[in-house]
Amino acid sequence: MKSKKIFMKSNYKANKKTMRSRFTRMCIGEAIVELLQTMELEELRVSAIAKRAGISRMTFYYYYDSALAALKDYMKEVISSYLSARKKTPGLGSFQEYSHLVFSLKYFDGYERFFTTMTKRGLHSILMNGINEFMLSYLPVHSQTSLYDVYYYAGGLLNVFLKWQESGKKESAEEVAEIICRQIEMK
Repeated sequence: MKSKKIFMKSNYKANKKTMRSRFTRMCIGEAIVELLQTMELEELRVSAIAKRAGISRMTFYYYYDSALAALKDYMKEVISSYLSARKKTPGLGSFQEYSHLVFSLKYFDGYERFFTTMTKRGLHSILMNGINEFMLSYLPVHSQTSLYDVYYYAGGLLNVFLKWQESGKKESAEEVAEIICRQIEMK
């Protein structure tokens, strides 16, 4: 019984450390996005990022060697968080189904500033590469979808989302999902 308590305590500490690490990395990413509101990526200094994130420079370098690496990791964390939220939301269906599209649009809308900032600063590739990596790692395991279908869907969804954001979200997420579903059905 004593060894079980030690294991549980050790496991709790590991989870707490992982949560703290994720929180720190998210703070770094959010600090960079905030700083990118007024400057280009090349102008960012680690000291400014660390100050905005409330960490030391040493902590920044513990996780990353550059702001670009931090932004790539931030995108991975957004996707990881998305997957966690998806698991907790019953009845979403497959990625190309209406309910899932509505969920996706609304979820990523919570990170609107990140997505629009990456686009505004010419860092669209961070978004596209992050989505492609996720789709390639997730979809082939769960479906018989071809590689081309994966890229078509990922790129299309990202571009529709970015255009929806850019145009001021005049349509609801539900209306945009209906448009996407009509396009999928035409295939």
